[in-house]
Amino acid sequence: MIRFEDVSVTYDGAAGPTVRDVDLEVPEGELVLLVGPSGVGKSTLLGAVGGLVPHFTGGTLRGRVTVAGRDTRTHRPRDLADVVGTVGQDPLAHFVTDTVEDELAYGMESLGLPPAVMRRRVEETLDLLGLAGLRDRPIATLSGGQRQRVAIGSVLTPHPRVLVLDEPTSALDPAAAEEVLAVLQRLVHDLGTTVLMAEHRLERVVQYADQVVLLPAPGAAPVVGAPADVMAVSPVYPPVVGLGRLAGWRPLPLTVRDARRRAADLRERLAGTGQRGPDDAPATRPAAAVPDTPDRRPASATPARPTRPTPDTPPRPTEPVPDTPDRQPASATPEDPASRTPGIGPGAPCRTKGTPGRRWAFPRLRRGRPAATAEPAGAAAAPAHAADVRALAVRRGRVDALRHVDLAVAPGETVALMGRNGAGKSTLLSTLVGLLAPSAGEVRVGGAVPHRTPPRDLVGRVGLVPQEPRDLLYADTVAAECAAADRDAQAAPGTCRALVGELLPGIADDVHPRDLSEGQRLTLALAVVLTARPPLLLLDEPTRGLDYAAKARLATILRALAAEGHAIVLATHDVELAAELAHRVVLLADGEVIADGPTAEVVVSSPSFAPQVTKILAPQQWLTVAQVREALA
Repeated sequence: MIRFEDVSVTYDGAAGPTVRDVDLEVPEGELVLLVGPSGVGKSTLLGAVGGLVPHFTGGTLRGRVTVAGRDTRTHRPRDLADVVGTVGQDPLAHFVTDTVEDELAYGMESLGLPPAVMRRRVEETLDLLGLAGLRDRPIATLSGGQRQRVAIGSVLTPHPRVLVLDEPTSALDPAAAEEVLAVLQRLVHDLGTTVLMAEHRLERVVQYADQVVLLPAPGAAPVVGAPADVMAVSPVYPPVVGLGRLAGWRPLPLTVRDARRRAADLRERLAGTGQRGPDDAPATRPAAAVPDTPDRRPASATPARPTRPTPDTPPRPTEPVPDTPDRQPASATPEDPASRTPGIGPGAPCRTKGTPGRRWAFPRLRRGRPAATAEPAGAAAAPAHAADVRALAVRRGRVDALRHVDLAVAPGETVALMGRNGAGKSTLLSTLVGLLAPSAGEVRVGGAVPHRTPPRDLVGRVGLVPQEPRDLLYADTVAAECAAADRDAQAAPGTCRALVGELLPGIADDVHPRDLSEGQRLTLALAVVLTARPPLLLLDEPTRGLDYAAKARLATILRALAAEGHAIVLATHDVELAAELAHRVVLLADGEVIADGPTAEVVVSSPSFAPQVTKILAPQQWLTVAQVREALA
């Protein structure tokens, strides 16, 4: 169905090919998974299937790509629209219409399908992806995960023979991701649809793949084979494979079920250590290092590399967390200017590519001196909490996004906000950073009321890395972006650039931020925010688009920031990240807090949010492969 014949792609100004000498075939009716570290050319290879590379992106394509017998060199994307459906990393760039139902119908309208067929397929897709309740909603009001499901649905309705998906589950909660993958599997098995997919969250998808194509490095020849064979040599692999490697299992398991069948001996070895989980392990950091009040983690790193603490899991506060319910609205992340509906999202930046927008929206200071250490007038001492939320309610239009939310985050604490798409996680973050005003209740960040504090003062108290990192980026090169961040934060020159290199090595100074992959753009935006070292760091889906190595580097930096006393609140669907980093997990549903407690207690009892290692080794309460390795050492 898809054939790559000695394909190499070189972009204008690049020192060498992004992908080189790719020769492989994707048979009809198979799901093929494309894996590899960030920046190795996965998106380029996917773009070549639909003709976007080079017709839209530019550059030089050597070799030949054919889809259903059509040569992409002579067939432009519009000539392949009836055969290939493509969803990129950024759903916002995909949308043409304003509402969910119209977006699902648009592709079929372009192909001239009869109205009766269109109506039937729209209804089927709404039911398949759980979008029926959103059919009349403006796309601008949806959460990131809801938008991703709409984008996937819009390419399913025309019934293409080939689906090309770039990070299709990156913004989805675990349950929604399972639903989407079940739909894809049904299309492959029942209708013979061919699916070529790139995904970093391999724990979600590798078990569904018929073949895996590994791109080990930029310009390197791909490795193609059965999933278990490729995972044995891959530099990126899910926790279930990491545990299999540690235990010496052959062949490597790809699913929790397979791993549990082999884990009896490993559970006995762990039981022989006298530990049932990380809480039984000897303390590697004094308990006094973490405040008794709920704690949090900082937002930015020091000019030099931060000291790397030894523990694999952060200590937990010794005091119980308040049980008062809180909740968060469904869509509060800053939106792409190109698709924003006027009036949606107070404080949202308004700019087009290459032109500076409103600097204070997230907030990020671009001019003037940040008040990073300033205290409110008359304050005698620093506030006890980095963030303090009491009886918070937020209403957005006709939707009660948050109701009676109580949350305290102390210096040094990391809190993971989790829940299904649309639960209110991003709305809570937006309220903490002053983008949204409470309808009722009280919010204080570092003693200040966010929505009433001038951005010039607020930027020294809190920093937000939004779901769409490009909203923070406007310079023409990575070097210019980093230099501006250093000036704004009054940091030593090179601070931001050092952070970029720490998180994701290999990004050149002269690259335009919009030419970076989604994961690389997020890394750059994170480094920009961290440069100002705000005491409270908010991250909205911080691992979206990051491979496992980049996630490990991010976790190291966040641990170091927490050890310095910074507070961190991250809204995430990445259960593995929450297991590794968070002291507390707060679960949200329909804008209300339904669980708030220590990470091990909350995630172990949840079938949706438990990490793979926990499921494999239950009833023992292990969370990560690193914890198991340390216990066995």
